[in-house]
Amino acid sequence: MNPILDTEIERILVVTAHPDDLDFAAGGTIAQWTAKGIKVSYCICTNGDQGGVDPSITRDEMKAIRRREQTDAGKIFGVSDIHFLDYRDGWLVPTVELRKDIVRVIRKVRPDRMLIQSPERNWNRLGASHPDHLAAGEAAIQAIYPDAGNPFAFEDLLRVEGLQPWEIKEAWVMMSEHYDHHVDITDTFEKKMAALHAHASQTLHVEGFEERIRSWGTANGEAVGLTDGRLAETFKIVARQ
Repeated sequence: MNPILDTEIERILVVTAHPDDLDFAAGGTIAQWTAKGIKVSYCICTNGDQGGVDPSITRDEMKAIRRREQTDAGKIFGVSDIHFLDYRDGWLVPTVELRKDIVRVIRKVRPDRMLIQSPERNWNRLGASHPDHLAAGEAAIQAIYPDAGNPFAFEDLLRVEGLQPWEIKEAWVMMSEHYDHHVDITDTFEKKMAALHAHASQTLHVEGFEERIRSWGTANGEAVGLTDGRLAETFKIVARQ
């Protein structure tokens, strides 16, 4: 499916389970959106406290570290509007409460496009299908439909908080096994890597880290027919009809 042209998009909301998820899966694409003047906001569902490898860092300290790292990574793309929902890392499930929290952010941001994780397990890349990713994807797509545009869904959001219903034009699903669209990120790969390096607690210890990320982008590029080692990120486009 062909996406809506970026020239028709003013605001984008990215919903992911953990700090760093969006930078791994779509950092090169987000860099291009913000360069075009599109306002991008993030909604991070968990606090990321199960991340890292240093046993001397307490889980409360890790929460603060990961919030700071995602904030710093966002600055590299020019993203400053970040909503941290602070659910417990590793325990995320697509509850009604999580849906409501995402709907609240949608109605505040009023995005034309959303970028979300896949609620379907990717058997080719198991790392893409952390249970929290699946839960965040499921809750986000339910928030898009039927909740965000329905004035009778979570009525207190309208009655008490004054948040008007909002319809999203389309959703992009990252890391989907059933992708039907790609973005050539060759020219924004360095910015993607800079954002990933900002997540030092998660990436600093990984040997050959940049080579690994580049190999993923190259494999995506080859799969969609790009040549000369060009890099890509892939997505499934879902129209809101």
